[in-house]
Amino acid sequence: MRKPLVNLQITEDVALLTFDDGKANALGFDAIEQLIDALDEAEENASAVVMAGRTGFFCAGFDLGVMRKGGEAMAELLDRGTELLKRLLSFPLLTVAACTGHAIAGGALLLLAVDDRIGTPGQFRIGLNEVAIGLPLPAFAIEMARLRLNRRHLVAACNTSRMFSPFDAVEAGFLDRLSYENTIEEACTAASELAKSLDRDAFAATRIRTHGSLLASFDCESDLGGFTPK
Repeated sequence: MRKPLVNLQITEDVALLTFDDGKANALGFDAIEQLIDALDEAEENASAVVMAGRTGFFCAGFDLGVMRKGGEAMAELLDRGTELLKRLLSFPLLTVAACTGHAIAGGALLLLAVDDRIGTPGQFRIGLNEVAIGLPLPAFAIEMARLRLNRRHLVAACNTSRMFSPFDAVEAGFLDRLSYENTIEEACTAASELAKSLDRDAFAATRIRTHGSLLASFDCESDLGGFTPK
């Protein structure tokens, strides 16, 4: 039996997905599968989704224990991770992130994939550190950043692995705003209110149109050419 890493709680019309591995919230195989499963269940039973992490960590990105092995293991993990991102980008319900701490690499991509992002103030790092650890960013990650980040910060975020504080992440475009009270509670309230103001079918159709070219970039060549994290 796999260890439960994602808790799904549906209150009224909002599905709260809380990711907590007791550590840094790394995206390993089990975590990715549980997140996808939770999204599937939420689609059937809710009108909006909130993704939250544990205190101090939203998500630290792909499991470096697997990534450092390189080869098939790394390729398979990246494959599953891109499936999660594609699921979010084409998800028919409104999605909100409650960024409860660090959001690094794959964790920052999760922020770029959802509709509304609310962060927790603090000494946290948010950004794409792939180049700094020896990984070129794949085409789809750059296109995700291009769609959501402030143009002035795009090169620094992608090419030079600049990491942002939560405050600076709002200006850069990784977050939309900060919560100075209860990040998860505020995210759930925002999700409920936004979902009630939108037509579900129109939202789903428009999301696909908004993300059409971005989703197509996942089919582009994104081979890491033998690179493994340092």
